[in-house]
Amino acid sequence: MKLKVKNILFLFLAIFILGSCGINSSLMFKTPKGGSFKYDSIPMKPLEEYHITKDDKFNFYLYPNSGEKLIESISGTNAKGEGLLYNNNAIANFQYIVKGDGYVELPIIGNVKAEGLTLTQFQDSLKVKYSGQYNMPFIKVELTNQRCVIFSGQGSNAKIVTISNNNTTLMEVIAQAGGIDTRGQAKLVKLMRRVNGKREVYLIDLSTIEGLNYTDMIVQGNDYIYIEPKAELAKETVQEMAPIISIISSVFVIVRIIQTAN
Repeated sequence: MKLKVKNILFLFLAIFILGSCGINSSLMFKTPKGGSFKYDSIPMKPLEEYHITKDDKFNFYLYPNSGEKLIESISGTNAKGEGLLYNNNAIANFQYIVKGDGYVELPIIGNVKAEGLTLTQFQDSLKVKYSGQYNMPFIKVELTNQRCVIFSGQGSNAKIVTISNNNTTLMEVIAQAGGIDTRGQAKLVKLMRRVNGKREVYLIDLSTIEGLNYTDMIVQGNDYIYIEPKAELAKETVQEMAPIISIISSVFVIVRIIQTAN
């Protein structure tokens, strides 16, 4: 009987070791132990302008004569100071999508290369292309699908936050996501941004008052914000081991019944 008990205990230990491999396995972006990973210096503003990419969506506005009609529609008067009457919906608002080949189809000029260009570069290129049809065209392009992904500290809980303006801060994005979860570690906020074709990782500590220095950091489209959750070892160990403990208990009961019967 002692041998059987030892075998059962050995089996229990083996199952426990194998089961523990799945504890906290859902946690992402773990940093290597020993401090071998070096974080990038935290920039308060993006180091480079956003570059248009495939599937980007934008609104496109064109006004001739350097935007004269736009100013008149806002002020209600023309260059001579004469009163004008405009329909508030007179300016059409159309949305365009950058296709898989990096081009976008626009009125009159057709397919235009957009992928890889900044908004300024794209607007300048459109001015040149439309100058053959319009006198001194004023071009305005507004991206409508700028967004970032934020994990608020619950592990599997993530949200996609739309960036409504170019000066959206880190604090605003965290607030839109519902704040930092109770399991999240404010001292381990990782912002991952694509710069020159690779992701740079910035470690931000918001657990102390000094963290105010970084709350105004400007968030850019396609940023990932990962608030590292606490490793709940005890809780997840109990959850992982509960079915196994139940099985082992049942085995002991069966063995005890057999012993009593003999």
